[in-house]
Amino acid sequence: MGCWSPSKTVGGGNAPLTLVATRHYIVKRRRPGVFDSGLCKIVSDRSKTHKQTNQHTNTNDKHTGIYLRVESRDVLIMDWDQLELHPRIISAVRRCALSVRAVLCVSAPDLQRLSGLSRSDTQQLLTAAATACRRHAPLPALLSRGFQSSLRLSVGCPILDELLRGGLPAEGVTELSGESGAGKTQLALQVCLSVQYPTQYGGLNAGAVFISTEDSFPVRRLQQLIRGQSCLRSDVPPSLISSLNFSDRVYIEHAADLASLQECVSRRVPLLLARGLVRLVVVDSVAALFRSDFLASDWLERNRQLLTFSAALHHLSREYSTPVLCINQVTDVFSSSDSLVPSSSTGTPTVAPALGLAWANQVMVRLMMWRLQGTVSRGDQSSAPRRLQVVFAPHLARGGRGAGVWREGVRGLTETA
Repeated sequence: MGCWSPSKTVGGGNAPLTLVATRHYIVKRRRPGVFDSGLCKIVSDRSKTHKQTNQHTNTNDKHTGIYLRVESRDVLIMDWDQLELHPRIISAVRRCALSVRAVLCVSAPDLQRLSGLSRSDTQQLLTAAATACRRHAPLPALLSRGFQSSLRLSVGCPILDELLRGGLPAEGVTELSGESGAGKTQLALQVCLSVQYPTQYGGLNAGAVFISTEDSFPVRRLQQLIRGQSCLRSDVPPSLISSLNFSDRVYIEHAADLASLQECVSRRVPLLLARGLVRLVVVDSVAALFRSDFLASDWLERNRQLLTFSAALHHLSREYSTPVLCINQVTDVFSSSDSLVPSSSTGTPTVAPALGLAWANQVMVRLMMWRLQGTVSRGDQSSAPRRLQVVFAPHLARGGRGAGVWREGVRGLTETA
């Protein structure tokens, strides 16, 4: 990478600090090894060039500085004049021959000793360099969580929408967990139809992509829900319902392993979103593959894969203003009575959403659905009672509403005094 020459050696701590000038920037290292900052890769260079450093350091000192070789990786060189800094700071940093990005590879104390700037000037320099290198401007916490708009996606039932203050947020990851048979997939299919309505009826005027990781997609149940839309959505004109081709706007993806799941959310789903064909992503379920593909001893790798998957979902939601609904399994929890997990009708043991804190920290809204004992009736139909519970959400109070699963879909139950 061209000619290498040592720039300067300064003392500090137990070992001198050798700065090595490259074509555009300087890097430093106190001890051998590899340092990967994302901007450059630094490795020890003990070639004959390293011997040149002895001309600038004491050869009898066992703490002789280490010469480094830098491999550039897409480093974008910026001019200091482009930053809003005091001329005094710019002059000081130019005397050190540091680039904008190389400043971020040097610690604040070393940068202060090298440039001769005060602590406040050094902090101002680091802030300006970091601002120039970041890709996106910072957002307030609420905006980064998808609250720049009050737009909500209705779940297709006014009683449940009231619990959720209008429905699912237009941006962010919503988790719906519960035991088998609680009605999670039923509600997810209903939301896949609700998203196709115009915004004045609680939809987003687009289709949905349904990623199935467990059983085959319930096509028959979807067709039954489509036929019952005129009964479920009495607030929508029948002419509008008949004009919508619901089944043509539900895109189905099957993922049998983590590799195909990552491929789906990183390539195929963004293509549908970019074309405006869908505005809802459903994953049923998120825990299936992460539970089956890893042993208990592989928890570190599982968490790494889980965070990668979560980052992809957040990117899709933020980039395309798209709600993401993830169905999750549950696991038994034997805890004390003051557990934050709502207990089911069976009492003990209680259940909690699967995948632990690693996944819980990636979720904006956590909902749980319970299947209770007993029977509720509506006309000629009967159903086991369900309960949709808000576990946590930044904009919702904790609470729940009863519901039932009928031929036309999931309906909330009116609470009697």
